[in-house]
Amino acid sequence: MCKIGGSVIEGVDPSMIEDVKSLHAQGYRLVFVHGGGDQVTSIAEKLGKQQRFITSPDGIKSRYTDKETAEIFTMVMSGLLAKQIAQTLQKNGINAISLTGIDAGLLRAQRKKRLVVLDDRGRKIAIEGGYTGKISLVNTALLESLLSASLVPIISPVAAGEEEWELLNVDGDRACSHVAGALKADAAIFLTDTEGLILNGNVVTRLSVKEARAALPSIGSGMDKKVIAAAEAIEMGTKRSVIASGLKGNPLQSAITGRGTVIVA
Repeated sequence: MCKIGGSVIEGVDPSMIEDVKSLHAQGYRLVFVHGGGDQVTSIAEKLGKQQRFITSPDGIKSRYTDKETAEIFTMVMSGLLAKQIAQTLQKNGINAISLTGIDAGLLRAQRKKRLVVLDDRGRKIAIEGGYTGKISLVNTALLESLLSASLVPIISPVAAGEEEWELLNVDGDRACSHVAGALKADAAIFLTDTEGLILNGNVVTRLSVKEARAALPSIGSGMDKKVIAAAEAIEMGTKRSVIASGLKGNPLQSAITGRGTVIVA
């Protein structure tokens, strides 16, 4: 199970394709969840849709998703980025299929009715939840059937609402943790543009879930969501999580062998 961040999609080391081919040939069952928030922002603003970002009381930053933004998010993530990843894999002889949470109910989510955020003065306020969701169900039967057919699923973080099947933006890192947990994966790998979790100028090589959660106040924006997702993956049944660089040589095999930050129960 692997989450690819947007920066990794643009700057991924070419050896990653060889990683995927090699691991796939060895019988590893690979599932990818991809990000691409910067690309969504760029295209949305070209379309005249200014993007709004909010901060939770815990300091977690995220995109505020109204209905129009949810549609643009789906268009960019599922209509462009996922297809580009699948195209790259197909060109290199790897049979891939791109999916959203809408497809066969792969990801169902509870739409958030209200959000508590910080205003410009740092005060807590409640706002309309928009079109963001918290994942409640992963259709593992679908993924198992695809994996049994030797396909590599590429999942965009767009879920189907529990009530109206509305398009919901779900955080890519959290989508990865839920899919990995539901599949009881051997590893949830979060590829990013740093070598792992860096504290006090050094890469932390190994943490327990408890230690990872305790470190959150010291972790910067962006990486904090990855650490939370990595911890959640373990709590939901994944054996281990690895946060590692996707911009180095052979990033997948390096992560599997423990290079980066490994989080365990």
